[in-house]
Amino acid sequence: MAFVYCRTRRFAAFCTLIGLTAALADTHGARADTARQEQTAACKGDAVKLCTFYIPNEKKIAACLASKRDKLTPACKAYFPVKKASKGKKVSG
Repeated sequence: MAFVYCRTRRFAAFCTLIGLTAALADTHGARADTARQEQTAACKGDAVKLCTFYIPNEKKIAACLASKRDKLTPACKAYFPVKKASKGKKVSG
């Protein structure tokens, strides 16, 4: 009888672990969806105005918006941080 109890308890722990993993994965997905929706809301007007040619390709729209960062509204600009210029190594010759 003790063996059955341990076995059941291990199974319960396993099920709990699987349930927690699924819950955390779902929460992360919800956060990602919310962030995407916020970015879409902030940048939709800019995308239509500045990058119409690239709609509906999201990657191309993002690249277009990033390249035109100086023309974006402040809300959209927040999603495209300024890239730091990389310092080139001086080649001695």
